[in-house]
Amino acid sequence: MDHALKNKILAQPDVILDDDDVMRALISADDCARGPNVIDLRGLAMQRLEERLDRLEDTHKSVIAAAYDNLAGTNQIHRAILRIMDAETFDDFLSILNDDVTQILRVDTTRIIFEMRAVDTSQAQTLSNLHPMIGVEGPGFVQSYMTQGHGTLSSNVVVRPAPRGAVQVYGKTPNPILSEAALHLSLGGTRPSAMAVLGSVDAKQFSPQQATDLLSFFAGVLERVLRRWLV
Repeated sequence: MDHALKNKILAQPDVILDDDDVMRALISADDCARGPNVIDLRGLAMQRLEERLDRLEDTHKSVIAAAYDNLAGTNQIHRAILRIMDAETFDDFLSILNDDVTQILRVDTTRIIFEMRAVDTSQAQTLSNLHPMIGVEGPGFVQSYMTQGHGTLSSNVVVRPAPRGAVQVYGKTPNPILSEAALHLSLGGTRPSAMAVLGSVDAKQFSPQQATDLLSFFAGVLERVLRRWLV
């Protein structure tokens, strides 16, 4: 061994001990020196422990990342709700939902669809004229759209890629809506159902694997706020 290198190692042996790659190379060289007929059980055990430690570290990182994502999502929903509570009129509510809340939740478009027992053209036009984000559909549309005609609605929130009929809900947009969160709104009493939809041009923003607890809470807030102005 070169004397200069040897002196460096003797002066700082911890440099080698702290380097995983160097230690693995030394262990491998030691195994080769023993020959093929000798099995180092302790070395195998250490290797398995290292693999388990690596998996635990990966799991730990995933848990921490998920916790940060959940905290960020919670903060977004709370900020959106606080902003909605500032609305003093129905027009204010619609403007805040369309502008501020859409930006806070980082979606590209927000729509509210009201069902009517019998679609009265003039009444539907009156509702639609209140704001471009409002749409009016006939009875059963909300459930049909949220379930895509398959079975009954099992949750008040559906997150997924944009389904068939999305153009009917969002209209023509500069960029196609590729994923969405659809929130069923129960307006109480004998009023027909309604639906709020959050659309994104990002295909990965909403997917069926995502938890929907925060969006379900957000839907509950929208229901209660809407009831204040519905007669």
